[in-house]
Amino acid sequence: MTAKTAKKARHDHRALGRELELFGTDPLIGSGLPYWLPAGASVRHALEEYVRAVERRAGYQHVYSPVLGKRELYELSGHWSHYRDDMYPPMDLGGGDEGEELVLRPSLCPHHALIFRSRAHSHRELPLRMAELGGMYRSERSGVLGGLGRVRAIQLNDAHVFCTPDQVVDEAGAALDLIRRAHTAMGVAATRYRLSLPGPGGKYVDAPQAWRRATALLTEVLDRFGLPYERAEDEAAFYGPKIDVQFTDAAGREFTLSTVQVDFHQPERFDLTYVGADGAKHRPVMVHRSVIGSVERAMAHLIEVHGGAFPAWLAPVQVAVLPVSADQFTDAAELVERCEELGLRAELSDPGRGSLGARIRSARLVPYQVVIGAKEAVEEAVAVRLRGGRRLDPMPVRSFAERVREMVRAHSTELWS
Repeated sequence: MTAKTAKKARHDHRALGRELELFGTDPLIGSGLPYWLPAGASVRHALEEYVRAVERRAGYQHVYSPVLGKRELYELSGHWSHYRDDMYPPMDLGGGDEGEELVLRPSLCPHHALIFRSRAHSHRELPLRMAELGGMYRSERSGVLGGLGRVRAIQLNDAHVFCTPDQVVDEAGAALDLIRRAHTAMGVAATRYRLSLPGPGGKYVDAPQAWRRATALLTEVLDRFGLPYERAEDEAAFYGPKIDVQFTDAAGREFTLSTVQVDFHQPERFDLTYVGADGAKHRPVMVHRSVIGSVERAMAHLIEVHGGAFPAWLAPVQVAVLPVSADQFTDAAELVERCEELGLRAELSDPGRGSLGARIRSARLVPYQVVIGAKEAVEEAVAVRLRGGRRLDPMPVRSFAERVREMVRAHSTELWS
């Protein structure tokens, strides 16, 4: 095995997921249906809460919608005719010719279109930004499933901006800016940007003028940001072109993580309207946008990029408190409690778990390792070791905890500044 191959093997998220007890699978649950263990669930929760928070600050309103819908919903949206091969079969609820058929949804956009349609809207409300971390399902073949990168049950960070035609470029650009800032906080870097366009055949909606308009708008967004990009035919969504933010995994395979899409098709199909300044009804445009894509795929990449040594704000345990002996147990427990009161994830590693050196090695992936000996207990101070081995000068307990809280709140990839 070469050094390069060995590095890839060490950073394969499937192996790390087992080693670090982040997630697992079971044949009784099924292929492509991973479950999350407490450490992995903690990382995932932190990522999801970060995304919700940045969306709220950006003016998005969060909704919930069901993971099921009637077959007629997807016939109306176009998914049934253009995307049926990737959908699960309908569930027939019986009742003869008038019986309902329900389908596990392959995307969230039809539900969001109906939520927008549920009441009248004025042009003064636009852009209306609607977001959801919601479940959806893809009928993937077993041969393409693997770890978290390709799954059948997906938790998607999705959003739809309903806006006027002259707001599209600004909204798509703002979404792209959100994406870039999130990637910085996550400590990941895109490989390239791709303008994904339609290809030949009946795979795409037949609306040439709408395709040209949408493509021109996304091209303007990319040019405004000065981003180098490549045009890729036969990679668009069936209803419109998209900007795909491409990444490369530990095995060298490229995948899409984040997207921005412009859609003239579904507003037409669902007869979405808003009342303009002239008092007449007008058709909004839907900008589809995903900051981190599917949570599963984002987690797979985070595991591989960081090798389990996550940025402090994502780490399952942020502070490991290590009393040198049982005499410092009470002081160590008080520090853990103080950290938890500040919203930090702290863990007490007591002497019963082994020697101090063994406990430090066990906590090697924890961002902040705090040693409390007899001297620190008397002085109400802590000796801090950062992940990677850097040691800080002793500092007061309160100062340490509050400093870590600020670093975590800043979603920094640095451990100390």
